[in-house]
Amino acid sequence: MSIKFLHTSDWQIGKLFGSIPEESRVLLRAQRYKTVEAIARLAADREVEAVLVAGDIFETNTVKDETIVRMLEAMRPFPGPWVLLPGNHDPALAESVWTRLQRFGCRPNVVLALSPEPLLLADGRLAVLPAPLVRRHDARDLTEGWPDINTPGSAIRVGLAHGCVEERLPERGESLNSIPAGRPDSARLDYLALGDWHGTLQVGPRAWYSGTPEPDGFKQNDPGNVLLVSVATPGEPPLIERIPVGHYRWHKLSLSVLPHPDLAALEAPLSGLGEPRDRHVVSLQLTGTIDLQSRALLDEVLTHWGGRFRWLALDSEKLIPQPTEDDLDRIDKAGFVRAAVEKLRGIEADPSNHDGIHARDALVRLYSAFVGRERE
Repeated sequence: MSIKFLHTSDWQIGKLFGSIPEESRVLLRAQRYKTVEAIARLAADREVEAVLVAGDIFETNTVKDETIVRMLEAMRPFPGPWVLLPGNHDPALAESVWTRLQRFGCRPNVVLALSPEPLLLADGRLAVLPAPLVRRHDARDLTEGWPDINTPGSAIRVGLAHGCVEERLPERGESLNSIPAGRPDSARLDYLALGDWHGTLQVGPRAWYSGTPEPDGFKQNDPGNVLLVSVATPGEPPLIERIPVGHYRWHKLSLSVLPHPDLAALEAPLSGLGEPRDRHVVSLQLTGTIDLQSRALLDEVLTHWGGRFRWLALDSEKLIPQPTEDDLDRIDKAGFVRAAVEKLRGIEADPSNHDGIHARDALVRLYSAFVGRERE
């Protein structure tokens, strides 16, 4: 009889999103509980035997007690076994989030994988071999003992680990917390459930990173999923179904701007992100040159889109103002203001002057202030 389980990881409950404005980061933090609840409901609907969480359940070991309780409440819709593994963000230290969980008294279906002892689930048909981190970084191979662990011959053997599979990630991970690429074979695993890489990624015939179920950064590596894993009998290849559960979508865009841009064309990539717009978190980098009048209009457009998206982060450091004579005349045709403008232009044009970027910003702000005064 086949075994079905959900593989997820890197929830990082309690993540602060400190670089994001307060209104948005509150919603981003709250969504992480809702995504856990969505995973619980999915597990119940699909009638899986267990949910395996491969580390970094919490952002840090210092999250508030209230945060822990809210997460446990979000898990309630699935009454079956949850196996929670400590990762590098929440290692099982002598005093940690895990010791507090033990003091709270978790429900019987919440299994804390705090030791390397195998866990037998689903009436012995599923054997989970955990490799919990007891410190943030460990030079040892925590899966080294798996080949010597005996489990019932009829049980599906699943490894549960958090770290870097050697030479298998697109960008090499840290040298610590490493896992040999051949471990599924040497440990006779039917599946290796991995955490640490935040995107969904297959790194072997029977080894996968599930990725974070709720995206939390602009790296485009397929986050926002959980994996439904089905294994018919020991030795059979696992069947993997990638199931999207993430709410927010994070996008990194880069647009090149001409001196007199077509603002409608610049808006097209933003409008193309689709509905609902308040589910998008956008990082927008602008490069090129632009006259001051167009820059003022562009800022209005971006303010409009910033109000539609959950958050719009603008990087315009490489967008160079190129004032026209009309731009400068609108500020001042003569007098001390025009003299200040010319001085700012000189600073901005001098590559050896480290205040060039500040002069550039001052020109844009000065123009916006005068244009705004004209409109009043």
